[in-house]
Amino acid sequence: MSQSGSQQELIDQAWMLKALSLADKAAELGEVPVGAIVVLDGEIIGQGWNQPIGLHDPTAHAEIIALREAASTVGNYRVVNADLYVTLEPCSMCAGAMVHARVRRVVFGAYEPKAGVIVSQQHFLQQSWLNHSVEYTAGVLADVCSKKLSQFFKSRRVQKRRDKDQDADQKL
Repeated sequence: MSQSGSQQELIDQAWMLKALSLADKAAELGEVPVGAIVVLDGEIIGQGWNQPIGLHDPTAHAEIIALREAASTVGNYRVVNADLYVTLEPCSMCAGAMVHARVRRVVFGAYEPKAGVIVSQQHFLQQSWLNHSVEYTAGVLADVCSKKLSQFFKSRRVQKRRDKDQDADQKL
């Protein structure tokens, strides 16, 4: 059964809040605060947060981790009819994984002007040569998602300045 536009917006916001809580886990670990969940039939079947630093794995993006868990949950690498919610616009690797996993729809929060491929740098999901079409909804709770990222990077810059000042003091 299809949801009305306003009902779907409320549902998307509720799931995005869950993804935001996972982004906090990444930040606590010193990772870029991105969280993702995979939802099928109103249930979370996979979740993840950024962990490339801690896992020493360049593919350990929130979306990839969530897709791996979702695939394990359903017992198939294809998570047909599932929606993926992520706090930051996906990169090309993650968008490609969504196509291969047969995700129905991706919903993202903050736009990623440097590496986002859903709408910012290109419209990857709209390429005619793809063997699966993934719908998308952009900018859900974008301000909240963007603020979380901005605060993280601001805090990181402040810490780097402190570290630099301490190093300079120790050399005196």
